[in-house]
Amino acid sequence: MPEQASPGRSAAAGAVHGPLAGRSILVTRPAAQAADFSAAITAAGGRPLLLPLIEIEPSIDDATFDTLAERLDDFAFVFFVSANAVEHGVAGIRARRAWPPGPGGATVGPGSAKALREAGFTEVLVPAARFDSEGVLELPEFSAARIAGRRVLILRGDNGRELLADALRERGASVEIAACYRRSFPAVPLDVLAAADALTLTSSEAVRHLAGLLRGQQADALFAKPVFTPHPRIAAAAHDEGFADVHETAGGDVGLMQGLLAHFGVGA
Repeated sequence: MPEQASPGRSAAAGAVHGPLAGRSILVTRPAAQAADFSAAITAAGGRPLLLPLIEIEPSIDDATFDTLAERLDDFAFVFFVSANAVEHGVAGIRARRAWPPGPGGATVGPGSAKALREAGFTEVLVPAARFDSEGVLELPEFSAARIAGRRVLILRGDNGRELLADALRERGASVEIAACYRRSFPAVPLDVLAAADALTLTSSEAVRHLAGLLRGQQADALFAKPVFTPHPRIAAAAHDEGFADVHETAGGDVGLMQGLLAHFGVGA
């Protein structure tokens, strides 16, 4: 079971075996998305330290959800930007009606695709390799020839990227955006960070929040901790914020695990 903030306690009673034995890995995903990755670290003999850098709560008002539920059949696709959007968007609609058979479910990567399938979507449109808006725009279903004249609903958090919506509009689609959750940024205890052998960062917002906290608490030495991130944009943010040892991995939990294993001396 993943650890909460308890850096002084031994990882387990007795010897722990596995390629990550003796390693404490900071898991910074929102709590609701951390279980699978934490379990993978534990299975490899490591100790996951749960320290969410972003907290998620629903933000959409009842009237907006009422309207979306009434008009959902009008959309060709509902695009979920994250597993959080799946959780809060699907729940908000299903509190008002059954999900209709018409609009296709689309998303950005394997984690949110898994969440959609667990929510009952049998067909999920998702990129095979590049897990970002650019990868989504390469899908044939979102080409100008196929999306022009169709309606797309994007369910996302507050202050999301505009790239996907802008590009689809340029291709002739009618796009609506609804922010169904909002982010907040909790405080971070430095003793947990100091106990970690590696940090995993899975959003640019988390990178900036952590860097600001470290600078604010004069903990510049922690910028030397190895950072693992599954996307080039997040890796660039980590470099820009001053992290010195940044490892860009393949996408998703699998990519992060491969990066950790390779760094700690075990071939992926």
